[in-house]
Amino acid sequence: MESIDNLTLKINEIYYSLQGESTHMGRPCIFIRLTYCNLRCSYCDTEYAFYEGSELVLSKIIEKVRSYKCKLVEVTGGEPLIQKNVLPLMKALCDSGFEVLLETAGHMDISQTDPRVKRIMDIKCPSSGEAGKMNWKNIEHLKIGDEVKFVVASQEDLEYSKKKITAHDLHQRCEVIISPVFNKISYQEIAEWILKNNLPVRMQIQLHKMIWEPDTRGV
Repeated sequence: MESIDNLTLKINEIYYSLQGESTHMGRPCIFIRLTYCNLRCSYCDTEYAFYEGSELVLSKIIEKVRSYKCKLVEVTGGEPLIQKNVLPLMKALCDSGFEVLLETAGHMDISQTDPRVKRIMDIKCPSSGEAGKMNWKNIEHLKIGDEVKFVVASQEDLEYSKKKITAHDLHQRCEVIISPVFNKISYQEIAEWILKNNLPVRMQIQLHKMIWEPDTRGV
């Protein structure tokens, strides 16, 4: 494998905060946000990552991560799997003893990621406008420790989630999360729907948007 001193990634930002989502919610975490996304979800809250960023050598990225003295790292975007050098970055982070999370939208192949990486994979619902882009072969590569997330904004999205959870036995493969689009659907509606349907899922809210102003960057 080529040395990480010779590989680069376009990085939007690297910052230290509390994990705001997933089963790791509330834990201190270092975020590596990569530039570029080839989806345009209707509710996207990180449009600034579509193009903004600077090229960084992988070894410098890891050096920056080490400076925070935290062992949990999330690689996110944008869509991080667009840039092929994210794969050696995640491997190097795992080799260095970090617990690595990957936030990915589900339309890019996840099979080549290091098996030590915990994948948090979105399955896009109808309100996103991108549900048709899902790579359903990714379901076969999910493992215990991975997570699937449905971001919902409507009753249609909730029913879509239920259909896909059942059709693919998702709760037998990994954790399944239902997450609201901020300010688009009430938490109570989601909670009551989960209970009514007796679904084996976890409801989450975006913790960072409860702590800081919703549009604050770097948190």
